Amino acid sequence: MPLLDHFNPPLNRTHPWRGFHGAWAAAMARLLNQGVLPPEYYAIPLVNHDGPIVIDVATLKTSEAREPGHDAPGPGGWSAPAPAVAVAVDLADADGVEVQVFADDGDPRLVAAIELISPRNKDRPASRRAFAVKCVGYLQQGGGVVVVDAVTTRRADLNGSILSLLGVHADDLGLPSADLSAVSYRAVGSEDEGRRLHLWPMPLELGRPLPTVPLWIAPDFSVPLDLDASYRMSCEDLRIPLAPARPAVEPV
Repeated sequence: MPLLDHFNPPLNRTHPWRGFHGAWAAAMARLLNQGVLPPEYYAIPLVNHDGPIVIDVATLKTSEAREPGHDAPGPGGWSAPAPAVAVAVDLADADGVEVQVFADDGDPRLVAAIELISPRNKDRPASRRAFAVKCVGYLQQGGGVVVVDAVTTRRADLNGSILSLLGVHADDLGLPSADLSAVSYRAVGSEDEGRRLHLWPMPLELGRPLPTVPLWIAPDFSVPLDLDASYRMSCEDLRIPLAPARPAVEPV
């Protein structure tokens, strides 16, 4: 399914991006809950009209539930590829991070979040920093984070803001430049042995299908987040015409 421009005509008039992003979040949660996540896990879409659209992936702490690990195969034998980037970070020193974490016995415990970027997240330095602080907070608590940026009307490197908050310069990592992207994050290691941040950056391009990225729900266990399948589901739900994908090689 080729990625469409939801922030410029004609789609921004016929299908406003807020409505589409809400439908996309619901489609992602539905797809994850239909056999992608282990039985003890579930996804919930949360829409904040003043900020990003978030999908929280939570797990119920029951006496029967256990943390998935490297010995627990993912759906269909899924195995995440090696990270494109692994960099040492100091998560403990990030200031001003406040994250609501559900950890009481018998209550849901947040383990991952998927963030759909909005134009407002990119419009001012303060907005970009607030978004980065939120994502770093998830990582500090051991959660996985996926950031999906399909906003075409504003340019800002939110993933660079996240890395900057952790004391890492994105330019030093040799990451491919892309105005639109999907990036998966996980933090590994401990304070004693050193913390490292693993990244799976995937460029997005209008007219091209969307990628599948790993969604880390435990330090050593991920499930596939099929952005293309959830995107197609949301377009079909809203009756958005499915445009043909751009050919890999343009005709001469």
